Amino acid sequence: MKPALSVIFFTVSSGAGFGLIALLGLADLLQRAGGAGGPSDREIAAGGLIALVLVAAGLLSSTLHLANPRNAWRAFSRFRTSWLSREGVFALAFFPMAAGYLALVELGAGEGPRAIAAACTVVLAWITLYCTGMIYASLKPIPQWHSPLVPIGYLALGHYSGALLLLAVLACAGHPTSPYVDLALGWLVVAAAVKLVYYASMARANARTTINTATGISRARVRLLDVGHSHGTFLTDEFCFSVARAHARVGKALVVLVGFVIPLLALLLSPATLPVAILAVAAATVGLILERWFFFAEARHVVRIYHGL
Repeated sequence: MKPALSVIFFTVSSGAGFGLIALLGLADLLQRAGGAGGPSDREIAAGGLIALVLVAAGLLSSTLHLANPRNAWRAFSRFRTSWLSREGVFALAFFPMAAGYLALVELGAGEGPRAIAAACTVVLAWITLYCTGMIYASLKPIPQWHSPLVPIGYLALGHYSGALLLLAVLACAGHPTSPYVDLALGWLVVAAAVKLVYYASMARANARTTINTATGISRARVRLLDVGHSHGTFLTDEFCFSVARAHARVGKALVVLVGFVIPLLALLLSPATLPVAILAVAAATVGLILERWFFFAEARHVVRIYHGL
């Protein structure tokens, strides 16, 4: 698939924003339940504002992928059948709930309303992230995406980048960061494991994709007699992207190195000061942009088979 920069930015930015505010809400709920060492109200408000900006920027950038962005509102009209529509509806519900939660935090509201708002914000963030992943996982013509690992990966990577952002926010505020280093390391391990398992499953999906599986014919051997076109078409340009496959091994190694190994070393070898946290966030962001580029570019639509590719 031909990668769209607007969609890459959308998934990385909004994923980090949803992950950050979900972790803030969970930390606040644990603190209200008697936990110690949680972020202060000011830190929750600051982190939540950053999260809302990241989510809003990502969602707005996604409209640039549309041929006519003015028709973006039509995406809300197919909630029963479209994961894209569900994502839009839940994202729209998320913003007033998250803004209301942050307002309650800033105003020092009572325990009950604040806890309810925090829980609803966390759940809406999770649902929206899951819907984003399911937009791709629901596409059967792209075997590399049609896997439960895709929404799991979106959730894990969103919380991983959110945990690093949370660490940076707390380090900037002078808050003790040791428990949050452990949190970031935990999400790093989870996200890296999911990504490596996904890469292994993608290789198997490539091997299983044939013209027989694409047509659904299993009782006879199907072969292509004519590719139909002697030159490139819109389908071959958009759905038969070949650059990523030529550099897939090096690209995946860079994803692991920049996106996971460098942040891991930064968190393990140095105190969690603000410069260290910023380094981890910057490296992870570059790594996740590379990861998302290869996620799109290496996916192989079955239409390529009918063009002899």
